[in-house]
Amino acid sequence: MSQPTWRHPGRTGAILYAVLAAVLGGLTASISRLQVERQRSRREAAQRLPDGAIIVISNHTSYVDGVLLALAARRLGRSLRLLATSGVFKIPVVGGALRRLGFIAVKRGAADASSALDQAAEALAAGEAVGLYPEGRLTRNPEMWPERAKTGAVRLALRTGAPIVPVAMVGAHEVVGRTRLLRSLVWSLIRRPKVHTRVGDAIDVDALVPSAAPTNDEIRAAADVVMGHLVDLVEELRGEDAPDPLGVERTPD
Repeated sequence: MSQPTWRHPGRTGAILYAVLAAVLGGLTASISRLQVERQRSRREAAQRLPDGAIIVISNHTSYVDGVLLALAARRLGRSLRLLATSGVFKIPVVGGALRRLGFIAVKRGAADASSALDQAAEALAAGEAVGLYPEGRLTRNPEMWPERAKTGAVRLALRTGAPIVPVAMVGAHEVVGRTRLLRSLVWSLIRRPKVHTRVGDAIDVDALVPSAAPTNDEIRAAADVVMGHLVDLVEELRGEDAPDPLGVERTPD
């Protein structure tokens, strides 16, 4: 069986993206206050994500992270092609819409899980902005600090030459948490918690790897460096030091 390939959204997909962004933007505004930081030292980066092929990474604390990250990216001038768990694509209507938007399904633990990176590479070859969560799951840390990254984002960057742009997000877990989803959503309608985002500088991953054929250890080290940049941004937003500058150790589900 041939592996699925990435389909460019085209003009119809662009229109659909704009419509859904407007609708979801209105809905999320009723339960949260998404704020895109315009930090003085990164004025240009904070106002617009770089043009061309880029890999946007973010920390993962809430089930609404994907929506909020996509909306933040739109404000910063880019339409993200997000990698999302394949379960979301099985929802009637929603799955078809996500594919039309150029989103990519990730089958975690499946034999063909690597096909998601193949599709992401195709999207980057077309000059798109691909978004993913290097942790690969919602953080299990009770204080909502990022976990240590997996290596997929770095492997994708080495494969395609695309830079990685870290975007930190703090406060999304107060909109919808991992547990008591309905209760937290109702509470958000009352409180409308703030969700802060901060954009970091683009990272040239090739400069982090000393050899043309990097070993797994070298890729692991590069993934830690990249995650360290993201953790730094989270620290800046929270105004406190993370327990581990490279991401806390992963714990079993």
